[in-house]
Amino acid sequence: MSRRCPVTGKGVQVGHHVSHSNIKTSRRFLPNLQERHLFSETLGRRIRLRLSVEGLRTIDKYGGLDAWLLKTPPKKLPRDLRHLRERIEAAKARAAEAPAG
Repeated sequence: MSRRCPVTGKGVQVGHHVSHSNIKTSRRFLPNLQERHLFSETLGRRIRLRLSVEGLRTIDKYGGLDAWLLKTPPKKLPRDLRHLRERIEAAKARAAEAPAG
């Protein structure tokens, strides 16, 4: 699993440790990734994602996982989330054509 947030695109950055004597050694700055289960209301099940905290806030701002996926253009999504978006669109289409009642 890569150290990259699928929502914001945040990934690993590189920099330097700088000691008191100003000696610089390489280091990595890792993103604040959290493994979370987000509920898809359309599919009726939980989806496990590894997101940055900023990505979680973005999804909350849009009103949930389904709303964020449907508002984001498919080209901006990673492959696995593109497949999830297609499944949500198909489930919404099935629900729309099914007779109510």
